[in-house]
Amino acid sequence: MTSPTKAEGPGSAVALDPEVASTAAETDKGKELVGRSPGQLMWIRFKRDRVGVISACVVVFFFVVGLLAPLIAKLYGKDPYTVFADERPDLFDSAGVPLQPNGGISGEFWFGLEPGNGYDVFTKLLYGIRNSLGISVAVTLATVLTGVLLGVMAGYMGGKVDFAVSRVVDFLLAFPAQLFFIASMPVVVSLFVDPKDETPVYVRVVALIAVQWVLGWMSLARILRGTALSLAGREFIEAARVSGASPWRIIRKEVLPNVVTPILVQSTYMLPAFVTAEAGLSFLGVGLVEPTPDWGQMFSKASTELVMQNDITYMFFPGISMIIFIVAFNLLGDSVRDAFDPKTAR
Repeated sequence: MTSPTKAEGPGSAVALDPEVASTAAETDKGKELVGRSPGQLMWIRFKRDRVGVISACVVVFFFVVGLLAPLIAKLYGKDPYTVFADERPDLFDSAGVPLQPNGGISGEFWFGLEPGNGYDVFTKLLYGIRNSLGISVAVTLATVLTGVLLGVMAGYMGGKVDFAVSRVVDFLLAFPAQLFFIASMPVVVSLFVDPKDETPVYVRVVALIAVQWVLGWMSLARILRGTALSLAGREFIEAARVSGASPWRIIRKEVLPNVVTPILVQSTYMLPAFVTAEAGLSFLGVGLVEPTPDWGQMFSKASTELVMQNDITYMFFPGISMIIFIVAFNLLGDSVRDAFDPKTAR
């Protein structure tokens, strides 16, 4: 038998695959070959994707800004709650519009002042990012945990459990999500606070998380149900059953490690969707309200007649920041999906 690494004759040569050649070279040097886990291969593929790496850096930047918002505001010397229209009336005209051009942007107020109350736009944006991302992360964690638990359980257990979970999913998917959010927010808030009393901020935050969670977990549960259903008949699952392992142990040790990919990919798509949903609720006045800073609330303020006619730059900073964040997170989701699927080429 002719060795594939040797020439077939004088003047002839056999082209070797680069990976084979590299392996042969390492073997010749006496080096021990080390296998790579699927996670390591995914990380290697992800690092080669420049768009994914840049998107990840942008996303991390936003989260760091949100976490460090109080420290940044302290170093900046202002907070998002000071009403400069009362503290510094010389900066505004009789209508409450900043006298300086471009919304009062200056070395003292980096992003200008908000028409009307005169809040500092820079610190309001910092805290708005913090609040919006905090709520969206909480909703994402809650929906992922619920979707994983019910979806995997339904797919693996089958029978009555699968039937019950599937019918609940079908029922909840029939609700128009956005209309349900708008209609149910006042109802959920009224369960905790009398309509005559002022609603505490934490009640609104809990209501926002609860309302989005109720109608947010079904898509992930349906995906994981199908994946777990296909895994239930595999040989390694049958071997675990024969060995006497309990269903919960099989789910925890055998099924869950094999559904990590759809969980991570779907999570990267769900979080930006929840960010826009939360901003939309605040924009419509059923989410966070002043003086609590919020991304959507800044859009709502920018749509008022006072701001639109006198300070078109007010929309620029929250608008550009949200567009950058959403696009970066969606690109990150695509990169994560491609990294887990080596057959995908971009």
